[in-house]
Amino acid sequence: MPVLSIIACGMLEDELAYVLSSDRELAQLILVDNSEHFRLQKKLQSLGCFPALIPLDRIREILVQEQSFSFQAILKPLRYFNFIKKIHCKLEKHQRSKVTVVANMLKLGLHADSELVRAEVYRKITELSRFSDRILIFYGTCGHSLSNLEKDFEDLGCQLYFLKDENGQTVEDCISVALGGNDAYARTLVNGQGEGTFYLTPMWASNWGMKSKDNTILSTESDTKYLKLYGRALKINTGLSYEPDFDKNARDFAQIFNLKIVELKGSKNIAEQSYQKARKFALPEDIDY
Repeated sequence: MPVLSIIACGMLEDELAYVLSSDRELAQLILVDNSEHFRLQKKLQSLGCFPALIPLDRIREILVQEQSFSFQAILKPLRYFNFIKKIHCKLEKHQRSKVTVVANMLKLGLHADSELVRAEVYRKITELSRFSDRILIFYGTCGHSLSNLEKDFEDLGCQLYFLKDENGQTVEDCISVALGGNDAYARTLVNGQGEGTFYLTPMWASNWGMKSKDNTILSTESDTKYLKLYGRALKINTGLSYEPDFDKNARDFAQIFNLKIVELKGSKNIAEQSYQKARKFALPEDIDY
């Protein structure tokens, strides 16, 4: 059974919850049990999706055990019987149509440090590749921090997939994902007519004031001068309502920094299409034993 692993930015938590909860054909969904899984787990459960929580260092062992004790594995030594061969072939096709997804959420705020996000994503790729057939990088290029992933891991033996727009370009960041691609992102900059624009997705609006030892997004103390360069807050409505206080959070943010709010319809297409492409494994042809 194929394994698709996902390395996800915390700012794309809503998009990941959406694509995973919408996939009713999964063999199983595993969340890596770490300090970042709680919000995603809660959102998935609210959508009727109940993933297994497993520490990263145990996932490979568990997947191997499940494969060893599968009905398909039991039938394999008996394939020289014609009727068993047919059953085994059908089971293999069925199994290949199902996918195990392993989702690994990374810390919010990693993008604030280009070296840190690069080091963490590279480390997770190496770890997850030990049991994965494919890995979907649920990140943009993050200011070129992750722009060389494909080249740097060309000999990995585990295919990497990326969040790409309709032009086949890997998106720049979570804002580009929410807007529908790099071109849509560029158009909002042009339409701003030189007026500084701060982009607010539901996750950004919920977490802009977060400040802790491990995570830094924005804070009123350190970034007030920086945000005075902006004139407007672009509130991007992707149609995902997993953050119930989006409207209030956006209003509070705009009021604190004296910004006017401009609303814009966003998109879920990039997250959805990129996920579907990564999780679509080719079905095997009939096997002649």
